[in-house]
Amino acid sequence: MIVQDIKMPFTPIRTWPQYVAAAVGTLSALILGTHLSWPSTALPMLQSPLSIIPISSTEGSWIVSVITLSACAGAIPTGVIANAVGPKRTLQIMAIPLLVSWYLIAFSKYLWVIYLARLLAGVGVGSTCVAAPMYVTDIAEVRVRGLLGTFFQLQITIGFLIGYTFGVLIESFQILALVSSVFPIIFLVAFYFMPESPTFLLSKNRIHEARMALQFLRGHGHEIENELSTRKEELNEIASNQCKFSDLYRCQATMKAMIIALGLMFFQQFSGINAILFYAGTIFKDASGSLSSGCCTVIIGTVQVLATLMAATLIERLGRKILLLISGWIMAVCLITIGVYFHLAILDYDVTSFAFVPLVCTAVYIVAFSVGFGPIPWMIAGDIFSTKVKGLACSISTTFNWTLAFTVTKLFIPLRDEIGIGFTFIIFGVVCVLAFLFTLTYIPETKGKSLGEVQILLAGGKGIQQHLVTQKASFKV
Repeated sequence: MIVQDIKMPFTPIRTWPQYVAAAVGTLSALILGTHLSWPSTALPMLQSPLSIIPISSTEGSWIVSVITLSACAGAIPTGVIANAVGPKRTLQIMAIPLLVSWYLIAFSKYLWVIYLARLLAGVGVGSTCVAAPMYVTDIAEVRVRGLLGTFFQLQITIGFLIGYTFGVLIESFQILALVSSVFPIIFLVAFYFMPESPTFLLSKNRIHEARMALQFLRGHGHEIENELSTRKEELNEIASNQCKFSDLYRCQATMKAMIIALGLMFFQQFSGINAILFYAGTIFKDASGSLSSGCCTVIIGTVQVLATLMAATLIERLGRKILLLISGWIMAVCLITIGVYFHLAILDYDVTSFAFVPLVCTAVYIVAFSVGFGPIPWMIAGDIFSTKVKGLACSISTTFNWTLAFTVTKLFIPLRDEIGIGFTFIIFGVVCVLAFLFTLTYIPETKGKSLGEVQILLAGGKGIQQHLVTQKASFKV
């Protein structure tokens, strides 16, 4: 893909519309965070003796995990839908199941209704994970694209914090759902006034609308014709280089990139992050510390937001690989420490003097994840694939990631009941050690390298001249 760096003088009027559009568009990610965090506070309510829908631990594990299962189904067709109706319209459509699911929970009297609500929410969650970053990338100019790209993960963490906080203040899972339904409404109203992706409008030959959208985003009076021409050239190039599935394994560089992307997705999920975030309330309740489980989850949610803000700076300063190494090692230490704590507690050792361990280690673990294995696997996936295969490869990686998320969240409670929560955390810790070793031996540093340089690095220096020819278009990024 040929992307020209358009030199333009910096003026606030040119950048603030992009910030506003990205912030409003990623409100969909905030909604996603409230849905994913809901079980952390709702499960103790549902498992209470006074619950109107009493559930077992197995039923609770399905409530948590079924959303990740349907997220896979939601993610798969989103690229096609977005190309047909646009990223903006896709996000608006997918906000509807995210809204309806809250009302189903709010007025439910049966467990199957909650299952249905979580399935509906999952479709919206999976689709949002594809469409929201696509929208932000399309509206942003090159200089602010990286910063605006962090909005998605930040909004998810804010959604988690809101969900945890409401869970402390509200004692009914139904009222909690009803209050949470406000956010999809706010999103739908605010997003109505934002422009559609200029690239999508160009792809449909809606030139006048594309020009108006880009003019809004860049500022009235700013010259946009060069950028419009560049985007049109990119679309023509993509149309002439359609990707086939065989392209993923016929090239050595692409094959290695697939192994790296899928490997990082595996270690991201099997580090236990979603099990910890989804079951945070249950975990801290088991810890029996001096602070309530609700207060602990709010602290963790706050730490996650602050760590995500910090990550945006560190990633560009230190590079991807070193942060993955630091992240993997610290997560391993924290998880194994928590595992040992819980195991000693189960063996009736007096651990009251160390009741702070689960909270402190979980907070440090969240920081380590947020600056490493949280955002970087997605960034590396964007760095290592050529333009021709990027769409297909990233769709496969996203689907694989959600499949793993379902596996981890579904198995957490049965595994905890079978071998104990201590050994469960130790297993997650061992996986993080393996993640450290995988990063050390297999992951290239992509910071500061062009796509062409990364492709040659992945090819191992073999057939560079041929690779230069086949990847010529990818070099000019």
